[in-house]
Amino acid sequence: MFLEQLSLRRRLLNQSLSILAFCAAAFTVSLLLIVLVKITADGIDRVSWEFITGKLSSRPKQTGIWSAIVGTTFVIGLTACIAIPIGVSAAVYLDEFSRKDNKFKQFIHLNIANLSSVPSIVYGLLGRALFWHWFMFAGSILTGALTMTTLVLPTIIIVTREALKSVPNSYREASIGLGATKWQTIIFQVLPAASPGILTGIILSLSRAIGETAPLIVVGASATTFYVPNKVTDKYTVLPLQIFNWAQQPEAEFHRASAAAILVLMAGVLLMNSVAIIIRNRQKARLSK
Repeated sequence: MFLEQLSLRRRLLNQSLSILAFCAAAFTVSLLLIVLVKITADGIDRVSWEFITGKLSSRPKQTGIWSAIVGTTFVIGLTACIAIPIGVSAAVYLDEFSRKDNKFKQFIHLNIANLSSVPSIVYGLLGRALFWHWFMFAGSILTGALTMTTLVLPTIIIVTREALKSVPNSYREASIGLGATKWQTIIFQVLPAASPGILTGIILSLSRAIGETAPLIVVGASATTFYVPNKVTDKYTVLPLQIFNWAQQPEAEFHRASAAAILVLMAGVLLMNSVAIIIRNRQKARLSK
């Protein structure tokens, strides 16, 4: 009798937790759908090739977002080129070349974990002090990219380390047993096996970076930069900043332009993530053969 009551309680608890989890997921998805429907309804009429390739203008019906798209591409592309090699290399050193735990290593791990939760505006202040004033890059694309690099590096390092830990030690032992060096083992065995997890971390990091506004405002991104940047030392604007600026304007046309820019930004993020996911899945399929 007691066992039957205990089993019944467990079933009721499992069902209650399942219902609670379903309600939480449904609530989240419902909020997302409401936001998407509202944005689509407000901005879909403005999305056109002329809007995407048009110049920024103070006239809401004539404005385009091409310079913001180019600025965003410059910043995110340069951020990826800087952050990915540094982040992966740091994770490889911490997990492959410094495998013994000591106080210094624990100190580094703790600070990397803490840095991943620091508000983005703090990175903006760091970028302004370090890259703007000290290195004297001023409010250029290079300053914005270096600031975003400091923002995404902790996440890339943490996720890459977890991906490296998931690779069985038998891979390393077998490679070294066949005569490979430490570097050859890491490059040809460990990193390919960990690449799906590493790509996931990179996707999450760059997706966060592409939607950030606060750090870029602090380091000189401007909503009134109407020309298209051509090099990394030029002034620039980005899509999130334009969206933020237009949403504050009193004219309804600016609000429609803001919604349209959100749709374009979301499409760009989805495209970038889809390409990365396809590469990750192909790598998984290749490794499973």
